Amino acid sequence: MPAEEGPPSQEVLAALVASLRQELADALGALEETRGQLTQARERIAELEARLRQTPRNSSKPPSSQGLDKPPPRLRSLRKRSGRKPGGQDGHEGTTLVQVARPDREVRHEPGCCGRCGAGLAGRPVTAVDRRQVFDLPEVAVTVTEHQLIERECGCGHHTKAAGPHGAEGPVQYGPRIAAIIVYLYAGQFLSKQRTAQALAELFGIPLSSAMVAGITARAAGRLGEFLQHVRGQIAAAEVAGFDETGFRVQGRLHWVHCARTGKYTLLMVHPKRGRQAMEAMGVLPSFAGVAVHDAWAPYDTYTGPDHQLCCAHALRELQAVTDAVPGGQWCWAAQAAEALTAMQDLVREAIGQGRGTVDPAHAGRPGPPVPLRRLDRGQPDRRPLRAADEKTQRAGPPPARPPGRLSAVHRRLPGAA
Repeated sequence: MPAEEGPPSQEVLAALVASLRQELADALGALEETRGQLTQARERIAELEARLRQTPRNSSKPPSSQGLDKPPPRLRSLRKRSGRKPGGQDGHEGTTLVQVARPDREVRHEPGCCGRCGAGLAGRPVTAVDRRQVFDLPEVAVTVTEHQLIERECGCGHHTKAAGPHGAEGPVQYGPRIAAIIVYLYAGQFLSKQRTAQALAELFGIPLSSAMVAGITARAAGRLGEFLQHVRGQIAAAEVAGFDETGFRVQGRLHWVHCARTGKYTLLMVHPKRGRQAMEAMGVLPSFAGVAVHDAWAPYDTYTGPDHQLCCAHALRELQAVTDAVPGGQWCWAAQAAEALTAMQDLVREAIGQGRGTVDPAHAGRPGPPVPLRRLDRGQPDRRPLRAADEKTQRAGPPPARPPGRLSAVHRRLPGAA
C-alpha cells in the first residue's frame, strides 16, 4: 500500500496561484485583443456595407458606374414638395409669342361671297380685319459667292494680283456662318461629328464629312486665344464660381476634364492630372478670391485665397446616404438638415425671382437684418457651407438626440491628389 500523500506545501500553493494568475492575465489580454479585432472588423464591415449602398442618388458616383444591372428608377427625388402650384409663379417674368406691329410680309385673304345671301363682295366696304401672324423661317438655301482676284499688268511689265478677303484663302471653303453652325452643333449641343455632318446635309443640303467637322472645329478653337483669357479673367473676378472635374478617356488613357464656371461663363480643359497641377494649368483658382463651390476634393483646399463651400448637390447626396443608413422609423438629423437646406434654397430662389437682393428674416425664421444674397452671374445664390457630418454618429441603435448646434465640418479626403 502506498503511503498517503500529505497536503501540498505553502510553496506549491503559492506557485500554483501565481501560475493561475498569469494564465488569467494572458486570457484577459487575449480577450481584449479579440475585442479590438472585433471592433475593427465591425467598423470595416460597416464601411463596406456603406460602399455597397452607394448609388448615384446618394453619393458622387456617376450613373454609368451602375452598369446594365442598375435597378429600375425609384419615384423618389432629393427635392421636396414646395407647396406651390405647377407652372410659373407670381413675379416670374414669362415669355410667350406675341404679334409684332410691322410684319415682314402681309397676305390679304378676301371672302368670296356673302355668307347669308351669296352676293359678291368685290368693292364692298371693309368692316374688320382679323390679324393672324405666323412666325416661320424663310427657305434656307446655300449661296455661293465667287471672289475673283484680278491680276493686272503694269506698264513696267510687273503682274500684280489683288489680295483675297479673309475667309477665302483657298479655291473652295465653307463660310463663317456654316462654320458657326458646325461648331455650335458639335461643341455646343454635343452632337457627334457624324451627326453634325448629317444635320448639315439634311437641313441645308451641304455635303460634309466627319473629318471636315473636326477640321473646322479645330481651326475655330485655334482662334480663341484672347477669348479664353477673357473668360479666365471674368471667372477669376467673380464673387462665386463652381469648380469640378471628371474622368475622360483620351486615346485610351485616363485624363480629366476640369470645369470652372459662373452663371455666364464656362471654361473647360482636359489635362492628364486631376489635382493641383491641372488647376494651376487652368489658371483660375490661383487668382480667384471669391467663393469656390466644389465637391471638397482635397486639392481645392490648398488654395487659401478663396472661401470654400461644399456643393449643395453633393451635400444633399451625402445627407441622403446618412439617412439611408438609419433603420426605418427612426429620426435622423440628416433628413432634417436636407429639408433645411432645400428650404433655404427655395427662399433664395424666391427672393431672386421677385427681384429682391435679400432674404426676408421673417421667412428665414431668424431675427436680425435681411440676409444679403451673393450669387453667380445669372442669379445663382451663394450657398453657405454645409458639411456632411461624421458617419460614425449614425450607427445602428437608439435614435440619437437632436443636435443643438451646427453640423461638424468634415471634408471627404480622397487618395491620389496630385
